[in-house]
Amino acid sequence: MTSPHATPPGRRRAEGHARDARLSRGLSGTNLERAGDYNLRTVLQVIRFHRESTRVAIANQTGLTAPTIANITGRLMEMGLIRNAGRLHGGRGQPALKIELCPDGAFGIGLTIDRDHLSLAILDLAGRVRARTTREIAFAGPDQVLAFVQEALPAALVEGEVARERILGVGVAMPDDVGRSLPDQPQGYDQWDAIDVKALLAPALPWPIHRDNDAAAAALGEAQYDEAFDCPSFFYLLITAGLGGGLVIDRTYHRGAHGRSGEIGLMPDPTAGRDGAVVQDCVSLAALRTRLAAVGQSLASPEALATMDDPASLAVIDRWVADSVAALVQPLVAVTTLFDPDAILIGGRLPACLNARLAAAVAQALATIDLPTRPDIRPAHMAQDAPAIGAAMLPFMDRLLPSDSILMQAGRG
Repeated sequence: MTSPHATPPGRRRAEGHARDARLSRGLSGTNLERAGDYNLRTVLQVIRFHRESTRVAIANQTGLTAPTIANITGRLMEMGLIRNAGRLHGGRGQPALKIELCPDGAFGIGLTIDRDHLSLAILDLAGRVRARTTREIAFAGPDQVLAFVQEALPAALVEGEVARERILGVGVAMPDDVGRSLPDQPQGYDQWDAIDVKALLAPALPWPIHRDNDAAAAALGEAQYDEAFDCPSFFYLLITAGLGGGLVIDRTYHRGAHGRSGEIGLMPDPTAGRDGAVVQDCVSLAALRTRLAAVGQSLASPEALATMDDPASLAVIDRWVADSVAALVQPLVAVTTLFDPDAILIGGRLPACLNARLAAAVAQALATIDLPTRPDIRPAHMAQDAPAIGAAMLPFMDRLLPSDSILMQAGRG
């Protein structure tokens, strides 16, 4: 019999989404009782953004008291996350003691499992990519993914000079419904929909594992960079083998009632001229690869798109850009009018030149439409391997970075 006090399954899912993905709405601390963990995370975030600061500056920015700041910075030093950096000279009185971030104080591992490639990235506490490995594997099965991690991880740890004991955890980014049929998908690939990813990877990755949607991971990672604080609300368009989207409003990632917000790739595409067409059928690397194959051009990796120079391939790319813009206009009009974001960011696996070209073409198309507001449309700060880099942020968000949900839990008593 179910207890009358049991949390309903839907609410448990929603609380799980909030715990994993909510971002701080600002860098204000709180002096509420039992909110020490939230305050510690907030102070660390301030130091991360500035790389170095002083206790006085941190107190001014967070609103926390000087004794609270002294206690928190002492704890962060004991944890090996920050260190003293000498005196700040100039001005009157005793020079203030500078505090700086220890980038080697913590690391996060990010893994992307996508339909056309695998990618592994390691980030340090400062958000710098310390190692990155990508392998082009079409429709890799579970055994291939595990073998990739077992082979790539040791070399990445050496390359990044990463201490294993300083690894907070692993983020895994995968598309929702990864087994959903795409062109040339082999029979049996849909086994992924029944795979326990954490159990699969545990032998190779003996740290806490956090799984998230690939577009969500990319958007969450984007929101953690300095530039994102000038862009608190944005829609992230992720172009990989498929097409995904992520919605961030006031620095909070919104998953929706069922955790499936941002599914722009599954919106109907009336410009395709056939029943049942969705936007992803055009705006995706899988679709572009199919078009190039029709003119005899194989695509070994997305980077090759930047160097193609034969007329037939260039004509295919030109047509794909034009068709992609047509397919995206109405969905992005809906995003703009319904959510009024500061920006629409285009990221994913397109080479930088083609990504910038698509962003400019989308912006030009939207400029011809009478809209109440106009978001900035531009390439994402994190474009290449954004899901892996964003996934590597998930352990930091779980353990060290501020979240409104942490504050709410601390205040429940």
